[in-house]
Amino acid sequence: MATTAQQLAALEARVSALEAGLPRAATSTSAVDADAFWALEGLHARGPAPGAVLIVGDVALPGGETARWQEGAGTSELLDDDWERTADVLAALGHAVRLQLLRHVLRGVGSARELAGLEGMGTSGQVYHHLRQLVAAGWLRNRGARYEVPPERVVPLLTTILGGRR
Repeated sequence: MATTAQQLAALEARVSALEAGLPRAATSTSAVDADAFWALEGLHARGPAPGAVLIVGDVALPGGETARWQEGAGTSELLDDDWERTADVLAALGHAVRLQLLRHVLRGVGSARELAGLEGMGTSGQVYHHLRQLVAAGWLRNRGARYEVPPERVVPLLTTILGGRR
């Protein structure tokens, strides 16, 4: 039977092996690699104490447009904010068909007819229902016969998707 010291050493080895398999951006250490965490280092240099959050992105869209955007907020500001007011905006993203509609619109499919013709979208009535939900929440806007993700929503949408992958 292994001693406590041997069991602890084995456990430490297993934890080290698990940590080695994590992507670098997912780790948190006090000694930060400036090359891997360049955005974090910039945030620390500019952000208020006790911390801040930053969303930033530069996205090339299929139509040739570019969506460049950033927004930051202090940790205290975010923790003290009324989170309930964002519930409807986030709830609009809580349906797989709505997420697919947004992805297709970002890729250049913009008319309701085109979107309704895509596999897995449901009936045209269901597509229009989802489009109305996304427009009401501000994730889409109607430009005549076509829908688009407003430029100021492209980066927040993509960072929300990225955050959901964790």
